[in-house]
Amino acid sequence: MSKSFHPDQEFSRRMLMAGVGGGVVWAGLVARLFQLQILEGKKYDKLANENHIKLELAPPQRGRILDRFGKPLASHRRAGRVTVIPEQLDDPAATIASIAKLIEISDSRVERVLEDIRRARLRRAAFLPVIVANELSYEDFARMNVHAVELPGVQVEMALTRSYPRGRDFAHVLGYVARASQDDLERLTEGKTADEATTIERMFRHPDMRTGRQGMERFAEEWLRGKPGFKKLVTNAAGRVIDQIPDERLAPEAGKDLFVTIDMDLQRVAIERFEGESGAAVVVEIESGDVLAMVSTPAFDPNDFVNGISGSDYAELRDDSRAPLYPRAHGGVYPPGSTFKMVVATAALETGAIKPTDKVHCNGYYHFGNRTWHCWKKGGHGTVDLHGGIKGSCDVYFYEIARRAGAQAIADTAHKFGFGQAWSLGMTGARGGLVPDPEWKMRVRKEPWYEGETLNFGIGQGQLGVTPLQLALMTARIATEGHSLKPKLIGVGPQDPDDHVLDAPLDPEIMKMMKSGMYGVTSEWGGTARSSGDLGLGGPRLAGKTGTAQVRRITAAERATGVRKGEDIERELRDHALFVAYAPAENPKYAISVVVEHGEGGSRTAAPVARDILAHAIRTNSGRKPAWTKSASIDRSNVEGTPT
Repeated sequence: MSKSFHPDQEFSRRMLMAGVGGGVVWAGLVARLFQLQILEGKKYDKLANENHIKLELAPPQRGRILDRFGKPLASHRRAGRVTVIPEQLDDPAATIASIAKLIEISDSRVERVLEDIRRARLRRAAFLPVIVANELSYEDFARMNVHAVELPGVQVEMALTRSYPRGRDFAHVLGYVARASQDDLERLTEGKTADEATTIERMFRHPDMRTGRQGMERFAEEWLRGKPGFKKLVTNAAGRVIDQIPDERLAPEAGKDLFVTIDMDLQRVAIERFEGESGAAVVVEIESGDVLAMVSTPAFDPNDFVNGISGSDYAELRDDSRAPLYPRAHGGVYPPGSTFKMVVATAALETGAIKPTDKVHCNGYYHFGNRTWHCWKKGGHGTVDLHGGIKGSCDVYFYEIARRAGAQAIADTAHKFGFGQAWSLGMTGARGGLVPDPEWKMRVRKEPWYEGETLNFGIGQGQLGVTPLQLALMTARIATEGHSLKPKLIGVGPQDPDDHVLDAPLDPEIMKMMKSGMYGVTSEWGGTARSSGDLGLGGPRLAGKTGTAQVRRITAAERATGVRKGEDIERELRDHALFVAYAPAENPKYAISVVVEHGEGGSRTAAPVARDILAHAIRTNSGRKPAWTKSASIDRSNVEGTPT
């Protein structure tokens, strides 16, 4: 007889199985919780933090550019802007259209922003902000702040913008900054390791980053740039930034300040003195070689390039007949005219081709071969020696001594004064001009040198081309009676390895003769710039040399009927006016060169400009000890302004 099964036993077994199963489940849950909270707690805590805390690249603040006394030439100012984060936009076109209803954005700008968003997504940089609008007015900034909460992926913020307080005054010296193009990125990453190149590319994709495009901004890029860091941002579930956590360990390293040798006030006075004329002026402090002024006018406003200049605005600058993009002071090449006559005289004296007392008779013309060469003074200067030839700028005298010295000797001497050398001094756009000689002509033109060309060479015409900077350096060497000179434009910052010291030997006694002739130009009867010798300072005078660079060829018929001048001919056909000088004449401290394009007479147009600039330099002691050599503190504030 089988044993009977009791219902209580079945219930107990089921309870046991359920209890065991439940215990296993609970044990698993407890074990998992232990694993997550105890064993792997730090790992998941980090992941949780990363889910609402993100690191965003923080570009460094660019170093300032300061004048010799610490006044800012390039700094920063605060300005409101609108950006979007491409990865947070569901419909970029709709978002940008919504922004355009709140602030004014041109159709071309809308298209550009949408293209930038598309490119950011293609290159997997959709996490980086794209600028929609810069330079917000106070009203636009406030309006966008109110409505930004309704637009996911849109940020309204204050940002630092590169600022050039003096605008056009220093455009060709400083250059400008702009967003990095692909060509810029290739240049900036050249020679870098793969990791360095990646960091640089990522940094320059940031909307706050700019790179130097011209001038010192480009030359001193690494000095000014600094090193990037990161911002620790707190975001909400929608990805909107709601807070920032300070962390000094992640802060970017600001770029270094760059000091230039220029005196901002002297530069301003020089530009104002041109009174709207096109031209250039360079002032050099003779003892140190510091360039105190480097003027090129007209110029462009570098502020226009910081956030991107429009195609039409750039075309207007490019096509302007007065060429505001042209760096005349160190990149403008002109015939030096009679300012070159000291070089010719030095060559003739050094080679023994003449003695200072040798005389040449000038009756207004010079016959050579089957051609007649004219002196600027109709009727001539009579009989002149070296001193009289320089003082009266007698062309016939210099035709003769150039012929005696020869083209090669003149060219060799020109190089001693710094001609033919591109003095960049940390700027882009420098040119060396041209010092022609027989070897050059045969190599380039496949023609022999003709002696008639030497006569042209003797009065600073023909193929000869020089820059205003070179003319100032020539004048400084004469003023120091041949001492060595190292010109510089950067006081604190990277130095240009391509620049040299002017130390080729020059005979001090010959330089004294050049100085005597230049003093005669401005202070003796018959001098071509006698009215400009007085600086108006109650004593000190300047010594100088006039020059007129011929732009067009004057025909025999025109000479017979009278050479046309002034308003009788088109502006672009008028001669250039030049003047070089040093002051004070008795104890030289400053050297200057001035070129007034199409200004015709050096004595009438260029000399008064040079006189007034030199007078200001002496009156204010422009070449005094610069700020970087003093213990006095300099204002390091790098930011100016608020939304405009």
